[in-house]
Amino acid sequence: MLDTSARLLRLLSLLQAHREWSGADLAERLGVTARTVRRDVDRLRELGYPVNASPGTGGGYQLGAGAELPPLLLDDDEAVAVAVGLRTAAGNGIEGIGESSVRALAKLEQVLPHRLRRRIGALNAYTVPMLRTPQAQVDPSVLTELANACRDSERLRFEYRDHNGEVSRRTVEPHRLVCTERRWYLVAWDVDRTDWRTFRVDRVTPKPPHGPRFAPRTPPAEDLAAYVSKGVSTAAYSTKAVIRLRVPLGTAAGAVSPSAGVLEAEGPDSCLLRTGAGSLDVMVVHVVLLGIDFEVVEPAELTDHVRTVRDRLTRALGD
Repeated sequence: MLDTSARLLRLLSLLQAHREWSGADLAERLGVTARTVRRDVDRLRELGYPVNASPGTGGGYQLGAGAELPPLLLDDDEAVAVAVGLRTAAGNGIEGIGESSVRALAKLEQVLPHRLRRRIGALNAYTVPMLRTPQAQVDPSVLTELANACRDSERLRFEYRDHNGEVSRRTVEPHRLVCTERRWYLVAWDVDRTDWRTFRVDRVTPKPPHGPRFAPRTPPAEDLAAYVSKGVSTAAYSTKAVIRLRVPLGTAAGAVSPSAGVLEAEGPDSCLLRTGAGSLDVMVVHVVLLGIDFEVVEPAELTDHVRTVRDRLTRALGD
């Protein structure tokens, strides 16, 4: 059995990782009795952690936001600095840390007192980022709201604006957030359409209240990153193609982002690119601008269009 200090840290970690726990579940996870759980919860409260308890068979324990910041070894200024840094990383899609930033931000904002939330909100509202490349701006508060709904298996209601600007109301069972270098996507089961859907987060406007809870479904794929990449780079477009790139897979990966296509190893010196575009013209430009020697595998219409573009360029250069 864990000693008291280690058990308290484990209990706090469980409360931060899930919205609500029953006393029996916590006792089972910690290997103690329900009475010991109640005593440990009282100790956390004495340390300044606001643990809420609801009675009855459907009740449980929940970590809430208190009047003061609990002892996280952070003073007010440090807490503001951490939260702003996490919001910046989450909202700007910094490669490799965006998803972790959202999880950490969700935990931190859960216990931030109101006065610090106001300071962080003001700083973010009056800060304008200057980025190297244009990105679809995502409100970090929306990201944390979606992350919490995924964590708690809670139905989401939101308005969704598609690529044509049309708005629809959606009710979904959220599963995971997936991020690329430039965009965030929500993978969720669409209740009304009875199928899995991928939503761009910058087009989502949450419409609470959310709920009720739901039993998580088997995800649409083991590799959700590949699933989203295929959906946003190929399946969503009317024109689809398979292109042989005459470079190793590792070299091609540096030129093709997950949102631009799905790469597949073929040999030591070539790989296949599966991608999509709104038209044959756009497809040709997209592939040429990769700066890589290529060969069209399919469709045949794309090969014909490449020849047409080649002849047009030849005429433009003159004899």
